[in-house]
Amino acid sequence: MSAVNDTKFKSVIFLLTGLPSHGNAHLWISIPFCFMYVISLLGNSVILFIIKRDPSLHEPMYIFLSMLAITDLGISITTIPTILGIYLFKSREISLDACLAQLFFIHLLQYIESSVLLLMAFDRFIAIRDPLRYASILTLPRIAKMGLVSVLRSMIIILPLPFLLKRFQYCHTNVLSHSYCVYQEVMKMACSDITVNSIYGLFTKLFQMGLDSLLIFLSYVMILKTVLSITSYKESLRALNTCVSHLCAILLLYTPEISLSVIHRFGNGSYPLLQILLGYISLLLPPLINPIVYSMKSKHLRVRIIRVFTK
Repeated sequence: MSAVNDTKFKSVIFLLTGLPSHGNAHLWISIPFCFMYVISLLGNSVILFIIKRDPSLHEPMYIFLSMLAITDLGISITTIPTILGIYLFKSREISLDACLAQLFFIHLLQYIESSVLLLMAFDRFIAIRDPLRYASILTLPRIAKMGLVSVLRSMIIILPLPFLLKRFQYCHTNVLSHSYCVYQEVMKMACSDITVNSIYGLFTKLFQMGLDSLLIFLSYVMILKTVLSITSYKESLRALNTCVSHLCAILLLYTPEISLSVIHRFGNGSYPLLQILLGYISLLLPPLINPIVYSMKSKHLRVRIIRVFTK
């Protein structure tokens, strides 16, 4: 009996879901995804190259930006090839082990990105609140330790997820509503009691992204308080302008992610098209938009990028 169960367990196949289309429409749908993939890889790689090459950019703000770029590269590489496989080759099937590996890296990288955004909020707070001590507070060794703690915290929280899912037998239709694997969906495919998994999934969201977003909000409350105390209107605007790129990155990550979490927990399978679109926005837009926004808003970075491509 156990041999039969083991065979069933090992032969689990999930079916990924793309946007509904007919005929050759899948080929046309794949074009914007190819475009996003190339731009995401190119944009984040250029930022990393420029920051590494130019010693004048070896400052806390740009080091945190390079952490964000590395995370965005990882998210693009982890998700978009699977999405392109669906639209270009109609390859919807994914094995249990491949699915668990993908969801592990997707959630890990998202949580690391959330931590990096928190570090960037702290960076902006120090730069505005205490600019004279900025370089002495955010030294390279301290930044390295902060980055390491962020990665380890995310790793410790996410590591149990695939093991919690691997112990299940899967007897449902196994059709996922996304073009990639995520924890909440795979969990619902199990034919066992998922109470523990559901509670732990909620805990990870609250402890990582919930706590990060709360601390980011408090950072901006203190930033706003500091800015309002500045007597010069011009200086106040200049201080707030340095936060625009970071605020865009925050909105790009948290808005679709919160919406998806609500739908997964309370939607009961409703709004399938909305789930697919929000999933794409959540994972594909930040790696695409972040390098563009930071390149446009940061004059030093923009000048060096133009200089490299005009030589």
